[in-house]
Amino acid sequence: MKLLHIDSSINGANSVSRKLTADIVAQWTADHPDTVVDYLDLAVQTPTHFSRDAMGFRLPPSDAALTESQQRENRLSEALVSQFLDADVVVIGAPLYNFSIPSQLKAWIDRLAQAGRTFKYTENGVVGLAADKIVIAGLSRGGIYSTSEAGQAMEHQETYLKTVFGFFGITDFRTVRAEGTDLGPDSRAQALESAAEGIRTLVALEQQVA
Repeated sequence: MKLLHIDSSINGANSVSRKLTADIVAQWTADHPDTVVDYLDLAVQTPTHFSRDAMGFRLPPSDAALTESQQRENRLSEALVSQFLDADVVVIGAPLYNFSIPSQLKAWIDRLAQAGRTFKYTENGVVGLAADKIVIAGLSRGGIYSTSEAGQAMEHQETYLKTVFGFFGITDFRTVRAEGTDLGPDSRAQALESAAEGIRTLVALEQQVA
């Protein structure tokens, strides 16, 4: 089994989402010691943001007409989408920045969204090509968004990730949330305790499915 561990927070050791993904991966590998983990830190190895040259993956990689920049962007897109497709389980750390995900995480997702690789167009609509994966998102939020209609309307983190990976055909999308981490030490402790319980539940769910 192969697990791809993705972090995207810019906060280093102070990051809540990084703690969540580390705990998720530790729990998973403890129960699945044969798991091979591949790690990508998007705050350090940030893909260039999507550009006209980055659309080069729509053209044949060997096409002599591709510019040097397009060829370079092609290689990056191919490396990232191949790494993603090679994984059985993908663990993603996603903090909430200004109601959405970090731009570096969006840049990574933009590289994955390739017709013919992660989805395809058919006469009956779009079909995802990555349906065999489990995606677990470790979500951190300074405030609390899940318990009110107003909060849910402002949150474009979990909803976006669930939508885009659903577009890739992934139906087994699981979330661990740590909310209210900036509302004082008691709220932060409660958020982390709740998230820890969520991680244990997710692993138990996997064991039942397996």
